Amino acid sequence: MHREIYMSRRSLLAGGLAATSSFLIGARLPFAVPVALAQEASVAEGSFDPNIFLKISADNTVTLISKHFEMGQGVTTGLATLVAEELGAEWAQMRFEFAPNNTKLYANLVYRVVQGTGGSTSTAGAFDQMRQVGAAARIMFIAAASMRWNVPEVEITVEGGVVRHGTSERRASFGELAIDAMHQSVPTQVTLKDPSKWILIGRKLPRLDAGAKSRGAAVYAMDVRRPGMVTAVLQRPDRFGAKAESFDSTAAKRVPGVIDVIEVPYGVAVIARDTWSAMRGRAALKVLWRTDEAETRSTPAIFDDYRRLMANDGTSAKKQGDAKGKLAMAAQVYEAEFTFPYLAHCPMEPLNAVMELTSGGVEIWSGCQLQSIDEFVAATVLGLKPEQVRIHTLLGGGSFGRRGSATGDWIAELAAVTKAYGKAPVHLVWTREDDVRGGYYRPMALHKVKVGLDGNGRICGWQHKIATKSIFTGTAIEKVMVRNGIDESSVEGVVDTPYDIPDFAVDSYSAVSPVPVSWFRSVGHSHSAYVMETVVDELAYLSKRDPVAFRLALLGSQSRDAAVVKMAADKAGWGEALPRGRGRGIAYHASFGTRIAMVAQVDASAGSIKVERIVAAVDCGIPVNPDVIVAQVEGAIGFSLSAALRNQITLSDGVVQQDNFDSYEPTRIHEMPKVEVYVMPSRERPTGIGEPGVPPVAPSIGNAIFSATGKRLRALPLLPPQKGIEFTRIGQLATGGKTR
Repeated sequence: MHREIYMSRRSLLAGGLAATSSFLIGARLPFAVPVALAQEASVAEGSFDPNIFLKISADNTVTLISKHFEMGQGVTTGLATLVAEELGAEWAQMRFEFAPNNTKLYANLVYRVVQGTGGSTSTAGAFDQMRQVGAAARIMFIAAASMRWNVPEVEITVEGGVVRHGTSERRASFGELAIDAMHQSVPTQVTLKDPSKWILIGRKLPRLDAGAKSRGAAVYAMDVRRPGMVTAVLQRPDRFGAKAESFDSTAAKRVPGVIDVIEVPYGVAVIARDTWSAMRGRAALKVLWRTDEAETRSTPAIFDDYRRLMANDGTSAKKQGDAKGKLAMAAQVYEAEFTFPYLAHCPMEPLNAVMELTSGGVEIWSGCQLQSIDEFVAATVLGLKPEQVRIHTLLGGGSFGRRGSATGDWIAELAAVTKAYGKAPVHLVWTREDDVRGGYYRPMALHKVKVGLDGNGRICGWQHKIATKSIFTGTAIEKVMVRNGIDESSVEGVVDTPYDIPDFAVDSYSAVSPVPVSWFRSVGHSHSAYVMETVVDELAYLSKRDPVAFRLALLGSQSRDAAVVKMAADKAGWGEALPRGRGRGIAYHASFGTRIAMVAQVDASAGSIKVERIVAAVDCGIPVNPDVIVAQVEGAIGFSLSAALRNQITLSDGVVQQDNFDSYEPTRIHEMPKVEVYVMPSRERPTGIGEPGVPPVAPSIGNAIFSATGKRLRALPLLPPQKGIEFTRIGQLATGGKTR
């Protein structure tokens, strides 16, 4: 299948194209995408060759060869919509397959030199490219029909998957014209549709991946079975940074089904005929670990070290105006400390992949999020050239950032096991316990904020300190993401706040620990938004102003931002009376170029917290598929609810205390609030939607808790059982919900 798809036009013709069951449309469009993304990442030039991105079959189906990975976010549906719109295809014709690993052809146009999916960049980066691919193919179909029917091209239209000549009433399907279309000259320019004529973009179209997933026919890496394949699980150290000093595999090898036990740089691998045997063999394994370079601190001690770090001068991430001087003249000063724990990603399908050595290199079957990095890592470990690595990208059962490791850690593990064993294809499987205790967490973070208010309740000086471990330092992406000693992901959401703060100073403190950290859905925004929105809410309270009005004043002339805040407040019934013990809270945050405001409503009347309702307004530019946008925000709320209320990864003498869903519990269906999502109409370029729904969730709930109880909570999770918070009303409440 893949060889047929990606053969050159010349080899296809030589091999007898007419005899094949599917045909390729070939075109080469050397157009650059000229518009910068809203998140200030410019879009690089990329190929717009339909022969690379489309497969037209005799049965009249149109298959998008998707360069972006589908992990549940709906990107394949979105990109196919862009192609179908300009091609003139009927939506029922559209299909998708994943592209092979080939950075030159399938680079993420935001990342430029990397093939990969992440950072909520897929639709934003490919918006023009995919439309141009569809437009080029449409021009070639029109040219083919013109030659076949001997009529002017201007008299031919393409709509609903049919090529028509109005005067003669002749018509042909894509499948009928595919061979002729391949022989047409490649257009050097294309004209894209005016938005007023869009038929598919902006509609709620069914997702392309929904059918197979609903039927259980969708294929994930966990489903792959290769001839002679063995399964491997890895015994990793209990403490991050520890190394195996010795091990005893005697008992493990006695377990039925266990084939071998092999030491690799990442731990000790148990290889078996199936996953259950491998797990049982690992349980019988005895390993002595050397911990002289391991993390041995407990969570409270790590936070104390962060505080000691902040006693020194940090690295300036932003210095605007004179924050220190203005604070000295403030009528009142607000100070607060915020703490955030490690968080595990916990995708429903744990990490796993299959690797098979071949005579020419290696093949990998994986829910692959960063093909360029995984390709390079596998080649390096195996002593191959990157072009000898062939990746079969499959659907991913969630990721939230974990499958896109900047170090390619789990692929490196798989390559090491495959190299050491060398006798058969290897399926490396992470169990849920491996997933929760295996690291690459959202980093712990400590924020300290000092803000002044003048006599009129206006901000006069804001000092902000952030201590956390850098995600990018020491990775291949460090040169891009770490500038002047500042990891941009550590301070994002603070230094780029849309609020007008004239005198603003932000200092960064880079912590050191063997605990591996990585991007988590919304990355630094996952903690910075909570700080910014809690502080702004408290400043509104201290200045005796309505939280919505206070935010609107800080947004000033930024009309798109203000419109989102107003929409969320209006739809939530902001200011309407609520029964005693209930409260509303608002939060607004911009990330990945997208603006989202949320209003949460909570019930604290019974002495515990129940999140009853969340109303969200979102502006992500042109809504390619509003249904996917709504689903992403709904999903982000469900994903974030457990992290906001209870989830945390804690260490005791360096050992992770959580291990499965009993101690790291996801959001349960009965906990889901009523969710309403309102998508703002727009003609601006699309921006990200996979991650921006996460940041406002926790602060909107935290602010609602304050409204209902008078309690300010400055640490996540909001309701850890050990704190035993009593919800008694104290002081004057915010005006999000007036008490009757």
